[in-house]
Amino acid sequence: MPIKLSKRQLEILEIVKEAGPITGREIAEKLSLTRATLRPDLAILTMAGSLEAKPRVGYFFNPQSEVRQSAANLAKQIVNNYKAHPIVVQKSASVYDAIVQIFLEDVGTLYAVDKDGLLAGVISRKDLLRAAIGNNNLEELPVSVIMTRMPNIVTVKYDESLLDAAKKLIHNHIDSLPVVREVDKEKDMYEVIGRITKTTITRAYVELLEI
Repeated sequence: MPIKLSKRQLEILEIVKEAGPITGREIAEKLSLTRATLRPDLAILTMAGSLEAKPRVGYFFNPQSEVRQSAANLAKQIVNNYKAHPIVVQKSASVYDAIVQIFLEDVGTLYAVDKDGLLAGVISRKDLLRAAIGNNNLEELPVSVIMTRMPNIVTVKYDESLLDAAKKLIHNHIDSLPVVREVDKEKDMYEVIGRITKTTITRAYVELLEI
């Protein structure tokens, strides 16, 4: 993880961003300090990869360091701070009702819950499309017939990191994760308290880049 920079080190970075390449002597003059005073700070910034130095040229800013910092900030963010409201249906609801809801809510995935409000299944647009093709009884067909059931549902806990969530989305080739609170792990009983999607991850990254 990146080190926490001091106020003076941040000032040095801003100077190098604006005026680089720039020598250590010139940086010292801008801060009204001696070169000897700045040497430890310049060494730290260079070893951290924030600055690069070339003999007889000076220091210049490494833009990749900001990307690494932003990625590191994203990795530290907790799912609970970015989760969206979950869109749920009763597992006894009809496929027709699920189709209506998924388009009204403009989401790609619905979460099916049982009578106690616990996660019972996941229904994607593909599941609904597959059920709709050649089926004339969508109002009688319950979503419990077509949904992915526990324990085959990939979930993310509210206290996991966004990096963990992103890895699960990528590794499992899915677009949405139900954010859950554990009720009984042995019985695969979870309360749905939110959702994380690829859009959620992208929005979080953009927000962190704009800070």
